[in-house]
Amino acid sequence: MAVSSSRTRRAIALVAVLLLPIALVVALRRPYPSDRTPEGAYMRIARAVAEGEPRSFFAYLEQEAQWACFTIRDARAKATQRIEASYPEPQRTQMLAQYAAAAKAPDGSDVFALFYAERGWARRLRKDMSGVVKVDVEGERASVVTAQGTRWPFRLRDNGIWGITVFTAELVAESEKATRDLAVVNAAADDYDRASGRAK
Repeated sequence: MAVSSSRTRRAIALVAVLLLPIALVVALRRPYPSDRTPEGAYMRIARAVAEGEPRSFFAYLEQEAQWACFTIRDARAKATQRIEASYPEPQRTQMLAQYAAAAKAPDGSDVFALFYAERGWARRLRKDMSGVVKVDVEGERASVVTAQGTRWPFRLRDNGIWGITVFTAELVAESEKATRDLAVVNAAADDYDRASGRAK
């Protein structure tokens, strides 16, 4: 009787061991909810954070944050062109070093990845990207509430996808700074052009 019971336990354990990989594959391949739901957008962000791929969740930032990234890139690129054309050394080299990364970024998602790395935003997100307990939706705004109690804010974008809003204020402030810096660069470049006789 004891032998039979021991064999039964071993058989159950063996079946469990064999079924575990299958269960994991099914769980990992289970489709996410639509990114047209706050939960679906959050889950895609959580995966990107876990994989260390901030560019892949640029699509899940709110619209204003995305626009800010493109503004930063464009302003830095224009400033770089003006610096290269008009600034004398050593100012040229110093200023170009400041602006190079954002100016050369191929896309807004690359600008976002720069700030994500520089400002340690991964740490902020990794504090709690646990499972979703509930989603509170009020019009175009939503909060995804995690198992650890964090509320992640989202806003509905024009294309129907939900975008996280936690980076918007910093990115907008940075885009405003880049625009102001461009005006300063242009004014200084005009002065350098006049001093060198290049001004028309």
